[in-house]
Amino acid sequence: MYETTYHRPASVDEAAALFAKGSDSKYLAGGHTLLPVMKQRLASPSDVIDLGKIKDLVGIEPSGAGIVIKAATTHYDVANSDAVKKAIPALAHLASLIGDPQVRYRGTIGGSIANNDPAADYPAAVLALGATIKTNKRSIAADEFFKGLFTTALADGEIITAVSFPVQAKAGYSKFPNPASRFALTGVFVAKTPAGDVRVAATGASQNGVMRVPAIEAALKANWSAGALDNVTVSTDGLLSDIHGSSAYRANLIKVMAQRAVTAAG
Repeated sequence: MYETTYHRPASVDEAAALFAKGSDSKYLAGGHTLLPVMKQRLASPSDVIDLGKIKDLVGIEPSGAGIVIKAATTHYDVANSDAVKKAIPALAHLASLIGDPQVRYRGTIGGSIANNDPAADYPAAVLALGATIKTNKRSIAADEFFKGLFTTALADGEIITAVSFPVQAKAGYSKFPNPASRFALTGVFVAKTPAGDVRVAATGASQNGVMRVPAIEAALKANWSAGALDNVTVSTDGLLSDIHGSSAYRANLIKVMAQRAVTAAG
């Protein structure tokens, strides 16, 4: 058994200071990635810094023409928030599809985004909605945040404090879940801005993690309807091909999930 020092800071500043002091520190949010990795002896951090009890990192607040969800807010709270359901119903729906009740009670939006698992749900919403990720040091646009498989723009020790989502004219999310893990085999989030622009993001399909889908965006900008995608072909370039599905299968899923998301959005 290796030694790890567990910390429960009361503030973001205290958490950052503890991180800097450790020789190999790790932040703990919901723990769905870090704890299994530690159990498998694939990571042995000198210090584990629990962000879940920092009060300033929990909560949901309407803000102008959008909504701000703080980083340690659980999937359960997002899914059941009246404020989220009113502002962006598709975001609440997405949260309700994550894992199972046990996962939703513990997992957090900040932890999911910081980990950037290639099959996680939240990155698709963040990218499609054009959200802004706020940290203890700066604000990062969604288009600049996701850098590839399990990789983000976060600097070492940087802490996500909140995510700001702008309200859309229309938004929808649909995913084909892996029946065992409930991760997205392929999930697609579609959004239409009040100005008429369209953003579409797919998760679970690309070798590089969450991605925009320009072909579907162009078709929906011209005609916001599921039928507008009937003749759209999604390229298989860069898509995953594994025991769960080939790249061609995932390309087709992207289109089908996009059609369902548009139908859900109305």
